[in-house]
Amino acid sequence: MKYLFFINLKVEGNTKVDYAMGMRVIIIYESKYGNTKRVAEAIAEGLNEVGGVETSVMELKELDLNDIFNYDVILIGSPNHIGGPTRGIKGFIDKLSELELEEKMFAVFDTYLGKDFEKAVKKMEKQIAEKVPKLKRVAQGLSIKVNGLRGPIADRELEKCREFGKNIAVELKAD
Repeated sequence: MKYLFFINLKVEGNTKVDYAMGMRVIIIYESKYGNTKRVAEAIAEGLNEVGGVETSVMELKELDLNDIFNYDVILIGSPNHIGGPTRGIKGFIDKLSELELEEKMFAVFDTYLGKDFEKAVKKMEKQIAEKVPKLKRVAQGLSIKVNGLRGPIADRELEKCREFGKNIAVELKAD
């Protein structure tokens, strides 16, 4: 496991040393038309803007489940599929329940059409709370609007993704 370390040494009368360990974040997603993939990439951009966070973006089908142990934070994204996450993402969350994930954190995000705001997000958060209760939620889920089945992502939504990533990175640095 690779970690990044930052040391702040201040010498003014007293010596103070603060250690902040960089966190490793994996963003796992499924995407049929590329919208959820673009959201995952924008979240990674936000995480990387803050610095001190090592970020990997990976499509679910490319993931080796054992790689999860190499990360501190798991971000999971899915398009809204008939009012919830995709079957693949639901299966992935079920598989997470088989792993020892103490001290790991998570957040979820979805893409949606029309009036399906946060439907997949809420179902993923509920499933994680039931199946993997030891995971700590690092941020409330993010729901991103898409204009049509094939996209594009609605105006200003990608900026929300970058902010989501930045806020998570800031939260990780504060812990």
